[in-house]
Amino acid sequence: MPETIVLFHSALGLRPAVRRFADQLRSAGHLVYTPDFFDGDVFNDLNDGVARRDAIGIPALIGRAQESVADLPKEVVYAGFSMGSSSAQYLAATRPGARGAILMHGAIPLAMMGVGKWPSVPVQIHYAVGDPWVEAAQVKALSEAVRAAGQSCAVHSYAGSGHLFADEDANDYDQASAASMLDRVLRFLENL
Repeated sequence: MPETIVLFHSALGLRPAVRRFADQLRSAGHLVYTPDFFDGDVFNDLNDGVARRDAIGIPALIGRAQESVADLPKEVVYAGFSMGSSSAQYLAATRPGARGAILMHGAIPLAMMGVGKWPSVPVQIHYAVGDPWVEAAQVKALSEAVRAAGQSCAVHSYAGSGHLFADEDANDYDQASAASMLDRVLRFLENL
């Protein structure tokens, strides 16, 4: 069944790689929205993007995430890369009707979001085992909270230490891991 998906970008901004990933989901029949939190700015260095994120501020980014879905139906899948995975996770946890959450290169414990309990929403998490930006303990905490809510939480780890390994234009790019992640995301969507 085709899904409506909101795909949030990383701190590098709405780069061509994010648009290509969205196009691959569209090619599988899904309707995909790609909000731009950085007003067209894109970065090649993650530290520059994080500085932009910090200049905007987390509360303002949460507001942008909420605003980006305000006119969409409630029954959507939230997906995101790195910084965008936090937006996807937050909306899946707080906006009723979510069909699923796909968290790529990031996951945080519910307490860090101010959420007490995970709703009845399945989750899929992707990260590289040596990623310095992702803490395995945080992934585990979230997966346990999702399972405690009676939902599935598929955690997929990939070899290497690249953070944004699915971004063809980034130094962290890993073609095999990116292809495997896309295949798993498509299967997750098919099974919702």
